[in-house]
Amino acid sequence: MSTPNTATNPTPTPATPTLVEPTKKRDGSGRVREVSVPAFAPPVLRGSLAEIPFDNAREAPAEAVLSRKDAEGTWHDVTAADFAAEVLAVAKGLLAEGLRPGDRIAIMARTTYEWTLLDFASWAAGLVTVPIYPTSSAFQARWILQDSGAVACAVETKEQGRLISQERKQLGGLAHLWQFDTGAIGHLKSLGRHIPDGAVAERRAGLEPDTPATLIYTSGTTGRPKGCVTTHGNFFAEVDNAIELLHPVFKSVSKDPASTLLFLPLSHVFGRMVAIGCMRARVRLGHAPSIQTEDLLADLAGFRPTFLLAIPYVLEKVYNTGRATAEKMGRASSFDRAARIAQRYGKAVEAAEHGTGPGPGLGLRAARALYDPLVYRRIRAALGGKVRYVICGGSPLGRRLASFYEGAGIGIFEGYGLTETTAAHTVTPPLKPRLGTVGWPLPGTSVRIADDGEVLLRGGQVFRGYWDAERAEPVPYLLDGDWFPTGDLGTLDEDGYLTITGRKKDIIITSGGKNVTPAPLEDWLRAHPLVSQCMVVGDNRSYITALLTLDPDGLHHWRQMVKKQDVPLRELVHDEELRTSLQKAVDEANRLVSRAESIRKFTVLPVDFTEERGHLTPSLKLKREAIARDFASEIEELYRRR
Repeated sequence: MSTPNTATNPTPTPATPTLVEPTKKRDGSGRVREVSVPAFAPPVLRGSLAEIPFDNAREAPAEAVLSRKDAEGTWHDVTAADFAAEVLAVAKGLLAEGLRPGDRIAIMARTTYEWTLLDFASWAAGLVTVPIYPTSSAFQARWILQDSGAVACAVETKEQGRLISQERKQLGGLAHLWQFDTGAIGHLKSLGRHIPDGAVAERRAGLEPDTPATLIYTSGTTGRPKGCVTTHGNFFAEVDNAIELLHPVFKSVSKDPASTLLFLPLSHVFGRMVAIGCMRARVRLGHAPSIQTEDLLADLAGFRPTFLLAIPYVLEKVYNTGRATAEKMGRASSFDRAARIAQRYGKAVEAAEHGTGPGPGLGLRAARALYDPLVYRRIRAALGGKVRYVICGGSPLGRRLASFYEGAGIGIFEGYGLTETTAAHTVTPPLKPRLGTVGWPLPGTSVRIADDGEVLLRGGQVFRGYWDAERAEPVPYLLDGDWFPTGDLGTLDEDGYLTITGRKKDIIITSGGKNVTPAPLEDWLRAHPLVSQCMVVGDNRSYITALLTLDPDGLHHWRQMVKKQDVPLRELVHDEELRTSLQKAVDEANRLVSRAESIRKFTVLPVDFTEERGHLTPSLKLKREAIARDFASEIEELYRRR
């Protein structure tokens, strides 16, 4: 099946598209420097995302496209017809409030049904949506509202409403402020009752693929966030090709219809893309507003999705929790053996799919079958019991965990992309994974490695440009040939698989002139059960050091195992037994790099890096300058001679 070239009739067929290997270009030395994959889906030539709910309602009115959880925790399906009716009713309310085509409307909420409803209703009303992270400070929210020129803002809670209200004096253009938990959706529906349906149809008719759909602000590791102008056509290029490529995910071939529970923030392009993709492919979508462990596990158990999208942190947490539980039961060695078998199994499957090995042998299959009810089934149960695939992005997962999950019966599709590329630009190709890489270009896109190692991207999902508040329009930000410079460093292997090695601006240059990319060391250490965050230090210094923070759950388990529950944290960070455990982790990480790039010393901080303290962005990226400033004395101590 190929996705149609209009916004209508996105009905999938069961055929799996033939996997197309990338076209490769080499430099003078024979290295692969550019790869491209042709599009699997034709471009959408007319219409917009606003048509999706109405197309679904016309073609499959009784099909469940969403599920909502009631106060008792029971999930109830929402049909395509019911969702389209709600979208229409809310869109009419937006018209009744006087919002005009092209007006910006901000949404500040957790991952909720109301978020997705208002997103599609806003598009149906001809508006441009502007996400604000629900954890944003007053300054961050005010900046986005001012810069975007938003005329309306919807928040989820009383606290968020109070935060925005305090800034209203400096937001002269903000005419409307609505609150979900006090009935904002019902209010809009009521206001729009007198508006004819045709008025919304007229607004929808005015939208084209090149019309801006959303203004997403980057999380801003340095300086103020920039608004990325993403069009309806950008989203179609992204989701239509992803749906076709990831056939097993979006068009489940098992007895269970495809479904996912979304718990990553809709204010981030990754979660937003998957929500739109699910609506486009008519995959049942649920929302999980809380990522607290108990809440999320309960939602996963109740909803029972067939696939998830996650950041590595979530998969690390599930693995580490599984091992900690086994250790409490006196079965740590058994869990470790099961993990090694799963990793061997996953690597053997990968080799077979690439034609470089025979696949898992009889003995390995038998060992895996032995540990399936003891370990692997418990891992799958923690994710709801039916999950067979995970789309993972945000940062590298690593070969160790990717092969473990593959061996445990959960296929990992690892991807790479940015806000500027409407989420994924590369992804693991089905049936041809290369663990530890972020895959091939998504169909319809290209990847190039510049002379300095920077990753350049091109394709239909690359954004229109950064928002210019004065001109109220995007300013293009592309190189010759429509290449977007990512600021990331990477390499392409002989078969065209991309590996991300770090950020250009994060490169550390030691006083001896050695260039060090901190990402591999930081990613490895962050996967350790005791480590929450890691920042590698050493710019213009004689050697490399690291700041480590402790994971609360991992530390709680460690305290129980070594009987140190009562030791204060400020004393515990100097505990020799704890430091010995962490030193082993550092030694393992150092095996990834040369001696000159290895961590010589580390310090354990008594506080974590958090967004609230200004050390992390909302997407959990390190704000290195802020961390270096706030922990300057600890860093200096690492370089004092002893």
